[in-house]
Amino acid sequence: MIYHSTRSLENGVNAREALLKGLCDDGGLYVSDELLTCVLTPDMLKGLTYRETALRVFSVLLSDFTKTELAEGIERAYADNFASVAVTPVTRVGDEFLLELHHGPTSAFKDVALCMLPQLMSAALKDTGRRVMIATATSGDTGKAALSGFMNVPGIGITVFYPHGMVSDIQYLQMATQEGRNVAVAAVEGNFDDVQSTVKKIFASDLRQELADEGVELSSANSINIGRLVPQVVYYFDAYRQLVEANEVEQGAKVDFCVPTGNFGDILAGYFAKEMGLPVGRLVCASNANNVLTDFLRTGRYDRRRPFYKTASPSMDILVSSNLERLLYLLSGDDALVAQLMQQLNEEGTYEVPEALLAKLRALFWAGCCGDEATEKTIREVWERHSYLCDTHTAVAWNVAQQYEKAAESPDPMVVLSPASPYKFPAAVLSAIGAKCDGDEFDMMSALEKATGVPMPANLRSLRERPVLHTGCVKPGKMRGYVLDLLEGKT
Repeated sequence: MIYHSTRSLENGVNAREALLKGLCDDGGLYVSDELLTCVLTPDMLKGLTYRETALRVFSVLLSDFTKTELAEGIERAYADNFASVAVTPVTRVGDEFLLELHHGPTSAFKDVALCMLPQLMSAALKDTGRRVMIATATSGDTGKAALSGFMNVPGIGITVFYPHGMVSDIQYLQMATQEGRNVAVAAVEGNFDDVQSTVKKIFASDLRQELADEGVELSSANSINIGRLVPQVVYYFDAYRQLVEANEVEQGAKVDFCVPTGNFGDILAGYFAKEMGLPVGRLVCASNANNVLTDFLRTGRYDRRRPFYKTASPSMDILVSSNLERLLYLLSGDDALVAQLMQQLNEEGTYEVPEALLAKLRALFWAGCCGDEATEKTIREVWERHSYLCDTHTAVAWNVAQQYEKAAESPDPMVVLSPASPYKFPAAVLSAIGAKCDGDEFDMMSALEKATGVPMPANLRSLRERPVLHTGCVKPGKMRGYVLDLLEGKT
């Protein structure tokens, strides 16, 4: 399968190279026109385990890897790293189905991809003599999952940047206590968009070529990397398989998915699954108060020139949704249009898609948003009515799913994606269920467990005893130097 930039059809590369490079030289994202010809229908997955389903999906989208490489990588990624045998189990909660994506080693959905990405990169590097330096921006969960996945992986170094003061205390400690001889972590003065845009500038600078001349590939663990996106496609197929085998839906019947998203990667994976043959009805995009995606999917106008809100669902506090670029290319097939729109976004902070493209977007997606007050109310209602404890991001999706079902004439069964454990945001969840929020976040996690009886994830329980190893805080202009320091062993 050949991958090329969303902004140019030239210089196509295979899946291995796309995965190692992460971002295209022209600033675009890797995408393949062959996606539209892939076929992987649910009946092909009947009776399979999660790992067997993963092998089917990876074999289609990453066809340059051998079956042995993929199978061995999948075994290392998923055999022992997840608390649930199902990896991403589907649970019925009232009239909805929750796809639980938080049973991995860092209690967030990013684990599903970031347990696998190191396996893929290692296979792609084998016998090449090359090394990889990863520079990644995180709004909270990607950082820890990437650090955990790449810790001490030979030939790969990783630097993670996060917006100072804009992640939860638990997310901060997960990153700041990370061990590993090949990892570095730094806070950045600014919000996530500042961090993400600076990482992209580093990729577009002469540093990338300088490193390449020394046999070092500058790459990313963000969802701009196709190797991050492909593993997320798997759990859409596996969720459908679980529903069919539980006799919740008939084989071939459509299912809707509601996805809480800021960078558009997780919901784009659902679009990939739909194009490959999964019977998806509507993909529902759930935003928090930073509702740039809601406005775009409703009007066709993307405008990041708006207030930035720090919310109770911080992983969605994003105004520049990078993966949207992939969707614009796949729906239009027009690389020149995408390049023009991205240039407008960079220079003017806004763009508007043609009416024909907007019609395609509306046919596939529905969008809604949910502020902090409604998020808190939703957590409380789901707990009181269903005895199910959800985190703030899941609550945003649950709320928007309810909005969609009221607006739709005949909605299909709804699967709500649940991306994180409620214990990653204990203050907000405790407040929502009406319990006291005294002490630090560790005290709050203990109080939440005592109040609800819902077990705390083991990986979070042990955080308090770990020493803080990473205390750096830099201005955006110093991020490049931080990457070089890790490469030269100075951090």
